[in-house]
Amino acid sequence: SSSSRDEILRDRRAQIQSRGLPKQKPIEGVKQILVLASGKGGVGKSTTAVNIALALAANDSTKEVGLLDADIYGPSIPKMMNLKGNPELTPKNLMRPLKNYGIACMSMGFLIEETAPVVWRGLMVMSAIEKLLRQVDWGQLDYLVIDMPPGTGDVQLSVSQNVPIAGAVIISTPQDIALLDARKGAEMFRKVHVPVLGLVQNMSVFQCPKCKHETHIFGADGVRDLAKSLELDILGDIPLHVNIRETCDSGQPVVISQPQSDA
Repeated sequence: SSSSRDEILRDRRAQIQSRGLPKQKPIEGVKQILVLASGKGGVGKSTTAVNIALALAANDSTKEVGLLDADIYGPSIPKMMNLKGNPELTPKNLMRPLKNYGIACMSMGFLIEETAPVVWRGLMVMSAIEKLLRQVDWGQLDYLVIDMPPGTGDVQLSVSQNVPIAGAVIISTPQDIALLDARKGAEMFRKVHVPVLGLVQNMSVFQCPKCKHETHIFGADGVRDLAKSLELDILGDIPLHVNIRETCDSGQPVVISQPQSDA
């Protein structure tokens, strides 16, 4: 029948398309992988990733949490997590993550000088990502939070196709320019069959510390509108607050240093 012929053709097409794609393989010892992504840089993705990792650990002290900085060109996790130094090697030649606030962290920033630029082509970046994923002794983790670089390029595809991801979270400001790229990020994850858990609206409102007047510097509800059109949830709405920025810059993220504050 024509329907069974169509089915055979569909299966054949799927087989051909899947050729050449890397087989997804779990990271040893890691139960769930959560990726944090943004289409555009400068929307507070790394700050959010750090605070989400700390919040996961704070919400349930029985859970072990790791944080992987997949931004090869601009690693910021070492500074935000107040970590310096080179990882030790295990007898099996695996790198041991550096730890602070109970979170196991790995970053390109531990392997190069702080001020040294990474001047690499795509293949070298892919090789580095593979090492950060596979040549690290993560121990036993309930959650590994991956801070992705901005955009929808090689790194995002490589991570999405190499490891099973429980879900992706898209970070954006309400600004139109950022929303264009946030939409692309969400669509990319859908294309590679990674579930998008929802969006986080960051830097949504600024409250004057003196007069308490609120200003929507980047616009009011852009991410909410985008979430509605993509049929996704809004997972959080984070204000533009000096404490959030200062605490991350000083290596004492707000979730750990000011857990009772509104921020």
